[in-house]
Amino acid sequence: MRVALNAEGPIQGRRVAITGVGAISCAGVGVQALWDALQSPVAPPSKRIGEFDSSHLGNAKELRRLDPFTLYALMAADEAWRASGLEGPYEDAGSIVTTGIGGLQTVLEQVGVLTAKGANRVSPFMVPMMMPNAATAAVSMRFGLGGPAETVTTACAAGTHAIGNAARLVASGRSRVALAGGAEAVMVQIAEAGFRNMTALSSQDLSRPFDAERDGFVMGEGACILVLEDWDHARERGATILAEVIGAASTADAHHITAPDPTGAGAIRCMRLALEDANITPEEVSHINAHGTSTPLNDLAEAIAVREVFASHHPPVTSIKGHLGHSLAAAGALEGVVSVLTLLQQVIPPTAGTTRVDPEIDLDVVIGAPRRAPIEVVLSNSFGFGGHNGSVVLRRVQD
Repeated sequence: MRVALNAEGPIQGRRVAITGVGAISCAGVGVQALWDALQSPVAPPSKRIGEFDSSHLGNAKELRRLDPFTLYALMAADEAWRASGLEGPYEDAGSIVTTGIGGLQTVLEQVGVLTAKGANRVSPFMVPMMMPNAATAAVSMRFGLGGPAETVTTACAAGTHAIGNAARLVASGRSRVALAGGAEAVMVQIAEAGFRNMTALSSQDLSRPFDAERDGFVMGEGACILVLEDWDHARERGATILAEVIGAASTADAHHITAPDPTGAGAIRCMRLALEDANITPEEVSHINAHGTSTPLNDLAEAIAVREVFASHHPPVTSIKGHLGHSLAAAGALEGVVSVLTLLQQVIPPTAGTTRVDPEIDLDVVIGAPRRAPIEVVLSNSFGFGGHNGSVVLRRVQD
């Protein structure tokens, strides 16, 4: 990754290793449950996270003081941290955990308390539970991460931005270790009504990215965390390196608050900048983990952008939102973790729900069954309301 520019050109930073990943989703608790679910052409019936045991994270009183999105982030972070083999504290370590909306469930509960019982009965814990940076703060405190603790809130691009920003902390030498990811828990009536009334949700509650009959996205819940680490630091302590972050980029459409630029201009620039940051050509990309929301406009704009960037090269494309729904700011983090698993397993998950790819899309969309392929580099894309674009480039481990 590049960390600066001077008169001679770009200055390359330190190599960024991924040494741990963690997940919780509608597929269940843990990375293995996530990967197993993605191998099926059939999506989980519900996009909600089911009941799970979180007693290892604290006592019942402590856990009641966490909004679900923060609890989800801690569950994923705990798995990723244990997998990495790290032992804190790290005074310079960063934590960047995203959310699109934050503690909406807490807000709704406390509005109910206010209405029914009066202002004096509103919980004193409401503010620290609802604030969007609550998950970042909880992660930094749990593992003793004393470096930058920041929350990126760029709608559905935020999870990817978190990975890119955290990787830049490591590449620049500011942090030896950084935890990056996202968490979302907003499957509540008011959020669903808002999305549905703006015609963003599927009328059939069916996510089918890039399909000719797609008609909107399906909301989902989830959280994923990645442990990023200075490559040399990871090697010196004997860590297992899962993959490498080699590039990332962020741009804006500067077009519309919800609709993507139909020309894909911002997404085109974002992907090109990410590849330039990684110092690779489009032909070196083995696979694209697409944003692929299942909305007519977003999928088409992304396809136009991909075709422009990759021209005659046709890397296979998948969207895991067919399986998991769209978990807003957590989506890019989930897709980042799945990109790591794809590199490790050399298998591309199918796009669930999609049976006939829209001819206007004109991409090699993986459908029906997992596809085994030689995969060295994955490009993961995320695009969000507000015109936010994010891309991150991951590479299979090379010595």
